[in-house]
Amino acid sequence: MSDVLISRRALLRRGTGTAAGTALGGLAALGSDLRPARAQAQDLRIREAQAFPSVCPYCAVGCDTIVHAIDGKIVNIEGDVRSPINGGNLCPKGAAIYQLHVNPNRSLEVLHRAPGATAWTVMPLEEAMDRVAQLVKETRDETFKGTAADGKILNHTLGIFSLGGATMDNEWNHLHQKLMRGLGVVAIENQARI
Repeated sequence: MSDVLISRRALLRRGTGTAAGTALGGLAALGSDLRPARAQAQDLRIREAQAFPSVCPYCAVGCDTIVHAIDGKIVNIEGDVRSPINGGNLCPKGAAIYQLHVNPNRSLEVLHRAPGATAWTVMPLEEAMDRVAQLVKETRDETFKGTAADGKILNHTLGIFSLGGATMDNEWNHLHQKLMRGLGVVAIENQARI
C-alpha cells in the first residue's frame, strides 16, 4: 500500500478545482451561454490598453489587426472588425501572431555552432552580422560569373540561395530582392504563400 499522505489543504484545493470545472461543464451542457462572461473578461483585459492598427505578417492577404499594449508591452492581438479585408477574422496563423512577440521559448540571442563543434555558443549580434557579411562576400567572390564562354553577360552567382519567410512584409521583401539581385543572386524564393 502506498504511503502517500495528502494534506487537508491540498485535498480542498483539488476538490475546489474539480467542482469548479464540473460546474462550468454542467452550465455549458445545460445550454448556458458563457460567451458574455468571456467577452467581459476580454474587455477587462484590454480596458487600459492602447490600441494600435497593424497588419498580419503572414501570407499576402494583408488582414488588419489591432495590437493592444499596456506600458509598451503587448497584451493582446486580434483581428480588426473595421477591416474590409478580413472583417475581424484571422486564420489560425494570424490568430497566433501574439506568440511571435510574447513567447518564453523564443530565442533572443544569436547561437553559433562552429564547424566541427558539438555545442552551440552565444555570439554577439554585431559579430554574427560581420560573419554573415564575410561569408556572403567570400562566396560571391568565389562563384561570381561576369560573362559566359560565348561572351554573353551574366553578372550572377549560383553559389548563394535566398529563402524568405512568412513573417516578412512587402517592404522588407522589396529591399531583400534589391539586395539579392544587386549581389547577382539568381536563386531567390519566398515561402509566404496562402
